[in-house]
Amino acid sequence: GYDFCQVLQWFAERVDRIILLFDAHKLDISDEFSEAIKSFRGQDDKIRVVLNKADQVDTQQLMRVYGALMWSLGKVIDTPEVLRVYIGSFWAHPLRNTENRRLFEAEAQDLFKDIQSLPQKAAVRKLNDLIKRARLAKVHAYIISYLKKEMPSVFGKENKKKELISRLPEIYIQLQREYHISAGDFPEVKKMQELLETCDFTKFHSLKPKLIEAVDNMLANKIASLMSLITQEESNMPTEIVQGGAFDGTMAGPFGHGYGEGAKEGADEDEWIVAKDKPAYDEIFYTLSPINGKISGISAKKEMVSSKLPNSVLGKIWKLSDCDGDGMLDDEEFALAKHLIKIKLDGYELPGTLPPHLVPPSHRKPFQTAE
Repeated sequence: GYDFCQVLQWFAERVDRIILLFDAHKLDISDEFSEAIKSFRGQDDKIRVVLNKADQVDTQQLMRVYGALMWSLGKVIDTPEVLRVYIGSFWAHPLRNTENRRLFEAEAQDLFKDIQSLPQKAAVRKLNDLIKRARLAKVHAYIISYLKKEMPSVFGKENKKKELISRLPEIYIQLQREYHISAGDFPEVKKMQELLETCDFTKFHSLKPKLIEAVDNMLANKIASLMSLITQEESNMPTEIVQGGAFDGTMAGPFGHGYGEGAKEGADEDEWIVAKDKPAYDEIFYTLSPINGKISGISAKKEMVSSKLPNSVLGKIWKLSDCDGDGMLDDEEFALAKHLIKIKLDGYELPGTLPPHLVPPSHRKPFQTAE
């Protein structure tokens, strides 16, 4: 008994985020879903897409599904920006294909961060909505006053009304040129034509330049001052994030995002994590002609650049590996450098400072006992 798409449109104008869910193993956009998506027109910046149950297909199929989804969305959502698509398995079932587990976890965390940060952007969104409404009201005034002006004073009112409604697309173009207004600020032609059918054009108001001037002044000057006030207010307030539900406990224990991976690997182990690969690293180390158990920076550089990592990254690895800061590397420091290179090549970030569990055993400070 109600228009579902109109209800969606009402909500879309008031919410902070719209999430469209698609299943990777049965990807299709039905006519009903397509109409629902079209009702979000004008709210494209709020839309995010989730490609769910992505574990149901293998990596090769997932690439095809992703491409097909982007192609399908391009036909339904008319926006120049590429939509952000989160790929994952957002249900409690065991993963059917585990090869993309790390990707799914990273995507889930990105989605959570996006949702959690919404309160910080709420004031800006409301301000943007105010700007949209002001521009729409201004354009509406131009359209209504034009229709009023074109109406005859005595005879042929009904015929003139029909003519103006049919000519509405041309009127839009004329007003765009005359007042230098973007086409995106105008209401949808078909919807406007339907609404005008029930209106009496003779009761429309003429244009009031002072009101238009006030709106222009607000958009040009007052909005800028409001924006600076919002920025100032946000900097003085504690950061607000969405809490509860799935956001609570997702980072707890050994199942937190990134736990036991990259530079965090081996944090819970007694043995130095680099030790398992050290024999292979030692073979390379002794080919670099160490003197008194150490190799020079030049010798180390020759080996490290073979990783093809940028110099800026290798410089950071050198800084982390040269634990005693003597400009040379012993066998443990060299093994650490190779381990950090491997971490970076595996796609993980390097730590800002060397974690205690990665410090080579011979460079660890002995525990000071209380006297």
